[in-house]
Amino acid sequence: MKIVKKVKVKNKFGLHIRPAAAIAKILQSKKSSVFFTYKNDTVNARSVMGILSLVIKKNSIISVSVEGVDAEITMKEVTEVLNKCFEEE
Repeated sequence: MKIVKKVKVKNKFGLHIRPAAAIAKILQSKKSSVFFTYKNDTVNARSVMGILSLVIKKNSIISVSVEGVDAEITMKEVTEVLNKCFEEE
């Protein structure tokens, strides 16, 4: 199963090290492949450095692509992290 979703980054500081690390940690226990696409660049979301290389700022719209047997739950959990503000608001 493959799911692609557009997600708005709500964190005041965008996708910096804390949310990137939270996403990578979630994905450690998942089987699905997860990729983020922003401004025509695509990275593996398991890579903190890959996520940081996209330089995603607040209110940016990114495309999240999840493919695998646990795609639905993986998309749900990744989306929750992207919607979190990490107490920075």
